[in-house]
Amino acid sequence: MFALNDSMHIVDAALYLKDTLVISDVHIGYEEALNRQGILIPRTHFQEIMERMNGIFSSLKDHPVKEIIINGDLKHEFGRISETEWRHTLRFLDLLLSRAGKVILVQGNHDSILGPIAEKRGIMIEREVSRHGCLFLHGDIIPQKVPGDIGCIVIGHEHPAVTLRKGARAERYKCFLKGRWKRKDLIVMPSFSPLAEGTDILEENRISPFLGKGIDRFRVLIIGDDVYDFGTVRDIARGLD
Repeated sequence: MFALNDSMHIVDAALYLKDTLVISDVHIGYEEALNRQGILIPRTHFQEIMERMNGIFSSLKDHPVKEIIINGDLKHEFGRISETEWRHTLRFLDLLLSRAGKVILVQGNHDSILGPIAEKRGIMIEREVSRHGCLFLHGDIIPQKVPGDIGCIVIGHEHPAVTLRKGARAERYKCFLKGRWKRKDLIVMPSFSPLAEGTDILEENRISPFLGKGIDRFRVLIIGDDVYDFGTVRDIARGLD
C-alpha cells in the first residue's frame, strides 16, 4: 500500500482508509457498448474487473473492510440496462457484499438508471458520502456547499492518466492526482475499468469542474505493478519538453 497521508492509502486503483474501501468508474458494460458501435474487442472486460477486485481484497487480507464506496459510474450505459449489464453488475455487487457488510453507490453521470439494480441488492444511491473527514462525490458537479469539518474531497469522473514517451515509444498510465481545491485536499481517482485508459492530463481537455487552474501543481501517482510518485504535473511536462 502507498500512503497518501496518515489514514489514506492507494491499493492498486482503489483507496483504503481505516475500514473503508473506495473505487470509482467501473463502467460495467463498456465493451458491449463498443461492440454495438462496431468496435470489436474480446469480451474480457468483466473478468478483468473481477480479477482486479479480488487482487485488491487479497492485498487487504490483514486489514478490515467494513464498507465499500463506489464513487460513481458503476455501469456504462446512460439510458438503458442491457441484459449483460444486469447480470454482470449484480455479480460484481455480490462479490463486494461478500467481502464487506455494506456497499454505497455514489451517483455518477452514467448512473441515471442505476436504481433498479441497486434495489435488487438493497443498496442506497447517494449524491455524496462523508467518511473519516473526507467527502466522496463523483466530480461531474461541484456541490453547493462543502461541510466545514471536511478536509479532503475525493472524486472520480476525470479518469486521469499520463502518457510517458521515450523516443518513438509512448505508453499511457492511469494515475491518482493529489492537490488542493479551495483550501481542501483534492484526490482524483483513476478509472477502475481496464478499458477506460483515461484522460491525458498533459494534453487533453479536462472534464471535471474541480480541475482548472493550478493543476500543474498536482502530484501525479502512477499505478502499475506498484505506485510511483512522478512529482507534479509541471515536473512531468518539463521533462517532456
